Amino acid sequence: MTRAVPELSLAAFREGTPDARAAVSAELMSGLQDYGFVVLRDHGVPVELLDAAYAAAEAVFALPEATKRQSAAGMRGYTPFGVEHAKDSGKPDLKEFWQVGHAPARQDLNDEPFEPNVWPEDVPAFQATVTELFDRLNDTGMVVLQALAPELGLTTHWFDDKVRWGTSLLRILHYPPVSADTPEGAVRSAAHEDINFLTLMPAARGTGLELLDRDGSWLPIVADPSTLIVDSGDMMARLTNGVIPATTHRVVNPSGPNVSRYSMPFFMHPTLATSLDVLPSCRSHAPVPPPITAGELLDERLRAIGLRA
Repeated sequence: MTRAVPELSLAAFREGTPDARAAVSAELMSGLQDYGFVVLRDHGVPVELLDAAYAAAEAVFALPEATKRQSAAGMRGYTPFGVEHAKDSGKPDLKEFWQVGHAPARQDLNDEPFEPNVWPEDVPAFQATVTELFDRLNDTGMVVLQALAPELGLTTHWFDDKVRWGTSLLRILHYPPVSADTPEGAVRSAAHEDINFLTLMPAARGTGLELLDRDGSWLPIVADPSTLIVDSGDMMARLTNGVIPATTHRVVNPSGPNVSRYSMPFFMHPTLATSLDVLPSCRSHAPVPPPITAGELLDERLRAIGLRA
Protein backbone atom coordinates (compact mmCIF):
# COMPACT_ATOMS: atom_id res chain seq x y z
CA MET A 1 0.00 0.00 0.00
CA THR A 2 1.39 3.40 -1.05
CA ARG A 3 1.79 5.80 1.83
CA ALA A 4 0.21 9.23 1.50
CA VAL A 5 0.60 12.26 3.72
CA PRO A 6 -2.58 12.67 5.81
CA GLU A 7 -5.03 15.48 5.09
CA LEU A 8 -7.04 17.24 7.75
CA SER A 9 -9.50 20.11 7.92
CA LEU A 10 -8.42 23.10 9.98
CA ALA A 11 -12.02 24.35 9.98
CA ALA A 12 -12.92 21.28 12.02
CA PHE A 13 -10.62 22.61 14.75
CA ARG A 14 -11.63 26.26 14.42
CA GLU A 15 -15.37 25.63 14.33
CA GLY A 16 -15.94 22.08 15.54
CA THR A 17 -17.24 20.49 18.70
CA PRO A 18 -14.81 19.62 21.49
CA ASP A 19 -14.66 16.05 20.15
CA ALA A 20 -13.98 17.29 16.61
CA ARG A 21 -11.25 19.62 17.86
CA ALA A 22 -9.63 16.81 19.81
CA ALA A 23 -9.72 14.58 16.73
CA VAL A 24 -7.91 17.23 14.64
CA SER A 25 -5.28 17.63 17.35
CA ALA A 26 -4.68 13.87 17.44
CA GLU A 27 -4.50 13.64 13.62
CA LEU A 28 -2.05 16.55 13.48
CA MET A 29 0.21 15.01 16.11
CA SER A 30 0.20 11.56 14.54
CA GLY A 31 0.82 13.02 11.06
CA LEU A 32 3.84 15.02 12.23
CA GLN A 33 5.21 12.03 14.11
CA ASP A 34 4.60 9.45 11.40
CA TYR A 35 5.39 11.53 8.28
CA GLY A 36 6.59 14.93 9.46
CA PHE A 37 4.13 16.43 6.97
CA VAL A 38 0.37 16.98 6.89
CA VAL A 39 -1.85 18.63 4.27
CA LEU A 40 -4.36 21.24 5.43
CA ARG A 41 -7.62 21.98 3.69
CA ASP A 42 -10.28 24.48 4.83
CA HIS A 43 -7.45 26.56 6.27
CA GLY A 44 -8.93 30.00 5.62
CA VAL A 45 -6.29 31.39 3.24
CA PRO A 46 -8.23 32.27 0.05
CA VAL A 47 -7.06 30.43 -3.05
CA GLU A 48 -7.47 33.72 -4.92
CA LEU A 49 -4.78 35.21 -2.68
CA LEU A 50 -2.46 32.26 -3.34
CA ASP A 51 -2.97 32.64 -7.08
CA ALA A 52 -2.33 36.40 -6.90
CA ALA A 53 0.86 35.88 -4.89
CA TYR A 54 2.19 33.34 -7.38
CA ALA A 55 1.40 35.71 -10.27
CA ALA A 56 3.25 38.54 -8.52
CA ALA A 57 6.18 36.21 -7.83
CA GLU A 58 6.48 35.30 -11.50
CA ALA A 59 6.57 38.99 -12.39
CA VAL A 60 9.27 39.76 -9.79
CA PHE A 61 11.59 36.93 -10.79
CA ALA A 62 11.22 37.86 -14.46
CA LEU A 63 12.91 41.20 -13.70
CA PRO A 64 16.51 41.68 -14.89
CA GLU A 65 19.13 40.25 -12.55
CA ALA A 66 20.68 43.68 -11.94
CA THR A 67 17.29 45.05 -10.91
CA LYS A 68 16.65 42.23 -8.47
CA ARG A 69 20.11 42.56 -6.92
CA GLN A 70 19.33 46.17 -5.99
CA SER A 71 16.90 44.67 -3.44
CA ALA A 72 19.38 42.28 -1.81
CA ALA A 73 19.34 43.01 1.94
CA GLY A 74 20.44 40.05 4.04
CA MET A 75 17.45 38.31 5.61
CA ARG A 76 15.01 40.58 3.76
CA GLY A 77 14.47 41.16 0.09
CA TYR A 78 16.26 39.30 -2.68
CA THR A 79 18.77 36.46 -2.39
CA PRO A 80 20.42 35.63 -5.73
CA PHE A 81 20.55 32.24 -7.41
CA GLY A 82 23.06 29.81 -5.95
CA VAL A 83 23.77 31.59 -2.65
CA GLU A 84 22.07 29.20 -0.20
CA HIS A 85 23.08 25.59 0.30
CA ALA A 86 21.80 22.83 2.56
CA LYS A 87 23.57 22.22 5.87
CA ASP A 88 26.64 20.00 5.27
CA SER A 89 26.27 20.36 1.47
CA GLY A 90 29.08 21.79 -0.63
CA LYS A 91 26.86 22.45 -3.65
CA PRO A 92 24.60 25.50 -4.01
CA ASP A 93 20.86 25.03 -4.32
CA LEU A 94 19.41 25.90 -7.73
CA LYS A 95 17.09 28.68 -6.57
CA GLU A 96 16.63 32.38 -5.97
CA PHE A 97 14.21 33.86 -3.45
CA TRP A 98 12.64 36.90 -1.81
CA GLN A 99 12.07 37.05 1.96
CA VAL A 100 9.53 39.04 3.94
CA GLY A 101 9.01 39.29 7.70
CA HIS A 102 7.09 41.38 10.21
CA ALA A 103 7.42 45.11 9.64
CA PRO A 104 9.60 46.81 12.29
CA ALA A 105 7.10 49.65 12.81
CA ARG A 106 4.71 47.56 14.90
CA GLN A 107 4.13 49.27 18.23
CA ASP A 108 3.33 46.20 20.32
CA LEU A 109 6.58 44.31 19.86
CA ASN A 110 8.98 43.51 22.66
CA ASP A 111 12.07 45.04 21.04
CA GLU A 112 12.39 42.25 18.47
CA PRO A 113 15.11 43.44 16.03
CA PHE A 114 13.15 43.21 12.78
CA GLU A 115 14.85 44.44 9.66
CA PRO A 116 12.85 46.57 7.21
CA ASN A 117 11.21 44.66 4.38
CA VAL A 118 12.44 45.44 0.88
CA TRP A 119 10.00 45.70 -2.02
CA PRO A 120 10.48 45.76 -5.81
CA GLU A 121 9.39 49.09 -7.28
CA ASP A 122 8.79 47.51 -10.68
CA VAL A 123 6.01 45.15 -9.46
CA PRO A 124 3.77 47.29 -7.21
CA ALA A 125 1.23 44.49 -6.62
CA PHE A 126 3.89 42.35 -4.94
CA GLN A 127 4.01 44.29 -1.66
CA ALA A 128 0.28 44.36 -0.91
CA THR A 129 -0.30 40.76 -1.98
CA VAL A 130 2.66 39.27 -0.16
CA THR A 131 1.99 41.32 3.00
CA GLU A 132 -1.57 39.99 3.13
CA LEU A 133 -0.36 36.45 2.55
CA PHE A 134 2.23 36.79 5.34
CA ASP A 135 -0.44 37.94 7.79
CA ARG A 136 -2.88 35.20 6.78
CA LEU A 137 -0.27 32.47 7.10
CA ASN A 138 0.88 33.84 10.46
CA ASP A 139 -2.70 33.67 11.76
CA THR A 140 -3.15 30.17 10.34
CA GLY A 141 0.10 28.96 11.83
CA MET A 142 -1.01 30.11 15.26
CA VAL A 143 -4.19 28.03 14.92
CA VAL A 144 -2.15 24.98 13.88
CA LEU A 145 0.01 25.37 16.99
CA GLN A 146 -3.14 25.79 19.10
CA ALA A 147 -4.32 22.45 17.73
CA LEU A 148 -0.97 20.81 18.46
CA ALA A 149 -0.47 22.18 21.99
CA PRO A 150 -2.85 19.83 23.91
CA GLU A 151 -1.07 16.80 22.43
CA LEU A 152 2.12 18.07 24.09
CA GLY A 153 0.49 18.55 27.48
CA LEU A 154 0.19 22.31 26.98
CA THR A 155 -2.69 24.75 27.20
CA THR A 156 -4.27 25.58 23.84
CA HIS A 157 -2.73 29.07 23.65
CA TRP A 158 0.72 28.21 25.05
CA PHE A 159 2.48 29.06 21.77
CA ASP A 160 0.56 32.30 21.07
CA ASP A 161 2.78 34.91 22.70
CA LYS A 162 5.91 33.13 21.50
CA VAL A 163 5.03 33.18 17.80
CA ARG A 164 2.57 36.04 17.24
CA TRP A 165 5.47 38.49 16.72
CA GLY A 166 8.22 35.95 16.13
CA THR A 167 10.98 36.17 13.56
CA SER A 168 8.88 34.28 11.01
CA LEU A 169 9.72 34.59 7.32
CA LEU A 170 7.73 34.17 4.15
CA ARG A 171 10.08 33.02 1.42
CA ILE A 172 8.98 33.44 -2.19
CA LEU A 173 11.04 30.92 -4.17
CA HIS A 174 11.87 30.55 -7.84
CA TYR A 175 13.62 27.48 -9.19
CA PRO A 176 14.57 28.32 -12.81
CA PRO A 177 14.79 25.68 -15.52
CA VAL A 178 17.88 23.56 -14.88
CA SER A 179 20.68 24.64 -17.22
CA ALA A 180 22.99 22.33 -19.13
CA ASP A 181 26.04 23.57 -17.21
CA THR A 182 24.60 22.80 -13.75
CA PRO A 183 27.31 21.24 -11.52
CA GLU A 184 27.00 17.48 -11.19
CA GLY A 185 24.93 16.56 -8.16
CA ALA A 186 23.40 20.03 -7.67
CA VAL A 187 19.65 20.01 -7.14
CA ARG A 188 16.94 22.60 -6.71
CA SER A 189 16.98 22.13 -2.94
CA ALA A 190 19.23 19.52 -1.34
CA ALA A 191 17.97 17.37 1.51
CA HIS A 192 17.52 19.47 4.64
CA GLU A 193 15.38 20.18 7.68
CA ASP A 194 13.74 23.53 8.31
CA ILE A 195 14.98 25.58 11.26
CA ASN A 196 11.69 26.76 12.77
CA PHE A 197 8.74 25.35 14.75
CA LEU A 198 6.53 24.66 11.72
CA THR A 199 6.54 25.52 8.03
CA LEU A 200 3.30 26.26 6.19
CA MET A 201 3.69 25.88 2.44
CA PRO A 202 0.97 26.80 -0.02
CA ALA A 203 1.00 23.98 -2.56
CA ALA A 204 3.73 24.80 -5.07
CA ARG A 205 3.32 25.64 -8.71
CA GLY A 206 5.46 22.80 -10.00
CA THR A 207 6.51 19.33 -8.87
CA GLY A 208 9.62 18.08 -7.10
CA LEU A 209 8.96 18.20 -3.34
CA GLU A 210 9.80 14.95 -1.57
CA LEU A 211 10.02 13.95 2.09
CA LEU A 212 12.30 11.32 3.58
CA ASP A 213 9.90 8.70 4.87
CA ARG A 214 10.53 6.78 8.06
CA ASP A 215 11.67 3.72 6.08
CA GLY A 216 14.40 5.74 4.34
CA SER A 217 12.61 6.09 0.99
CA TRP A 218 11.70 9.38 -0.67
CA LEU A 219 7.96 10.10 -0.86
CA PRO A 220 6.76 12.66 -3.43
CA ILE A 221 4.32 15.24 -2.08
CA VAL A 222 1.51 16.13 -4.46
CA ALA A 223 -1.20 18.43 -3.13
CA ASP A 224 -4.18 20.31 -4.50
CA PRO A 225 -3.32 23.98 -5.31
CA SER A 226 -5.87 25.13 -2.72
CA THR A 227 -4.15 23.36 0.20
CA LEU A 228 -1.35 24.14 2.62
CA ILE A 229 1.41 21.67 3.46
CA VAL A 230 2.76 21.70 7.04
CA ASP A 231 6.07 20.26 8.19
CA SER A 232 7.97 20.27 11.48
CA GLY A 233 11.41 21.84 11.96
CA ASP A 234 14.49 21.84 14.16
CA MET A 235 13.06 24.12 16.84
CA MET A 236 10.03 21.86 17.32
CA ALA A 237 12.31 18.84 17.49
CA ARG A 238 14.46 20.56 20.14
CA LEU A 239 11.44 21.70 22.17
CA THR A 240 9.89 18.22 22.11
CA ASN A 241 13.15 16.26 22.49
CA GLY A 242 12.46 14.47 19.21
CA VAL A 243 8.88 13.49 20.05
CA ILE A 244 8.08 15.49 16.93
CA PRO A 245 11.14 15.07 14.69
CA ALA A 246 12.40 17.62 12.20
CA THR A 247 11.41 16.47 8.73
CA THR A 248 14.05 15.90 6.06
CA HIS A 249 12.84 16.97 2.63
CA ARG A 250 14.19 18.12 -0.73
CA VAL A 251 13.19 19.50 -4.11
CA VAL A 252 14.51 17.37 -6.95
CA ASN A 253 15.31 18.50 -10.48
CA PRO A 254 12.51 18.08 -13.02
CA SER A 255 12.13 14.65 -14.60
CA GLY A 256 9.56 15.98 -17.07
CA PRO A 257 9.36 19.41 -18.72
CA ASN A 258 12.32 21.56 -17.69
CA VAL A 259 10.31 24.57 -16.52
CA SER A 260 10.36 26.99 -13.59
CA ARG A 261 8.96 25.99 -10.20
CA TYR A 262 7.57 28.48 -7.68
CA SER A 263 6.83 27.93 -3.99
CA MET A 264 6.05 30.09 -0.94
CA PRO A 265 7.02 28.47 2.39
CA PHE A 266 6.14 30.39 5.56
CA PHE A 267 8.72 29.59 8.24
CA MET A 268 7.02 30.03 11.61
CA HIS A 269 9.59 31.13 14.18
CA PRO A 270 9.19 32.17 17.80
CA THR A 271 10.80 35.30 19.20
CA LEU A 272 14.57 35.13 19.55
CA ALA A 273 14.38 35.01 23.35
CA THR A 274 12.01 32.02 23.41
CA SER A 275 13.50 29.14 25.37
CA LEU A 276 13.63 25.79 23.59
CA ASP A 277 14.18 23.95 26.86
CA VAL A 278 12.50 20.55 26.55
CA LEU A 279 8.83 20.42 27.53
CA PRO A 280 8.00 18.47 30.71
CA SER A 281 5.88 16.00 28.72
CA CYS A 282 8.85 15.11 26.49
CA ARG A 283 11.65 14.65 29.02
CA SER A 284 11.42 10.86 29.26
CA HIS A 285 11.65 10.36 25.49
CA ALA A 286 15.44 10.71 25.21
CA PRO A 287 18.39 12.32 27.03
CA VAL A 288 17.59 16.00 27.50
CA PRO A 289 19.90 18.39 25.58
CA PRO A 290 21.22 21.56 27.25
CA PRO A 291 19.04 24.70 27.20
CA ILE A 292 19.16 26.93 24.14
CA THR A 293 17.13 29.90 22.92
CA ALA A 294 15.46 30.17 19.54
CA GLY A 295 17.86 32.99 18.65
CA GLU A 296 20.93 30.89 19.43
CA LEU A 297 19.67 27.95 17.37
CA LEU A 298 18.67 30.24 14.50
CA ASP A 299 22.12 31.84 14.39
CA GLU A 300 23.78 28.42 14.39
CA ARG A 301 21.63 27.15 11.50
CA LEU A 302 21.91 30.31 9.37
CA ARG A 303 25.70 30.06 9.52
CA ALA A 304 25.48 26.40 8.50
CA ILE A 305 23.51 27.14 5.31
CA GLY A 306 25.54 30.15 4.19
CA LEU A 307 23.06 32.94 4.99
CA ARG A 308 25.12 34.39 7.84
CA ALA A 309 28.87 34.85 8.07
